[in-house]
Amino acid sequence: MSMKKRKEPAVIYSQEKIAEGIYSLWIKTSFAGEARPGQFLGVYINNDAKLLARPISICDVNKEEGLLRMVYRTAGEGTKELASYEPGTEIQVLGVLGNGYESALDTDDLNKALGDKKVIVIGGGIGIPPMLLTAKALDKEPEIVLGYSNGDLFLEDEFEDVGNLHIATVDGSVGTKGTVIDAIKEDEIEGDVIFACGPMTMLKAIKQYARENGMKAYISLEERMACGIGACLGCVCRTVNKDHHTHVNNTRICVEGPIFDAEDVDI
Repeated sequence: MSMKKRKEPAVIYSQEKIAEGIYSLWIKTSFAGEARPGQFLGVYINNDAKLLARPISICDVNKEEGLLRMVYRTAGEGTKELASYEPGTEIQVLGVLGNGYESALDTDDLNKALGDKKVIVIGGGIGIPPMLLTAKALDKEPEIVLGYSNGDLFLEDEFEDVGNLHIATVDGSVGTKGTVIDAIKEDEIEGDVIFACGPMTMLKAIKQYARENGMKAYISLEERMACGIGACLGCVCRTVNKDHHTHVNNTRICVEGPIFDAEDVDI
């Protein structure tokens, strides 16, 4: 399991643009040996005007080489500056942050906990990248459903190597026209457990679909974060049950999450 959270230097190994506004970044870091599916890092920009770390999900790792991959979207000035960094640039990273799918299932062995259950891995938009490491962690090839807005796809080739890939696009240019739920229905995809990350509208639909079909769904909640370690309470979400420490229906996505049993959160 992950060691104590810490801030340390990392070196950019490679960086490339893989779709419009989407960048693939490999860094050399000791966190590569600790990262688990569903976790993320806080990435600091080399600019004193940008004090807060950018939370970026972990897409893949190469433990042998000590490399960790993040695939992110340029959304503001900070991530645009990050996209300009060349190989060899040193950056500061905070990690490893959040609880992954193993913690959500209360296990140290994801595959043992799943047993013979069929898994459907779902990613939507910039929620797609963290699902690659998740899919790779599974012993049995999962059904994989990826949702894009249009035909400007990314990472689809790599997902195709680790599972049975299905694609949905809002404009219908590739795969099923519509949502990931539309693709599941059109392709008659069956499973027992869903692992998913994506926009809130998608996660709400997945929660409802899982409930209607007697499935378990574990979802990764995306939220704006400031500290990433639970101190600022900037990424709180509502829960179904009261927290036994604070006695309120709230939980911190960056610490108790970002992975939750869909039935435990009020979305």
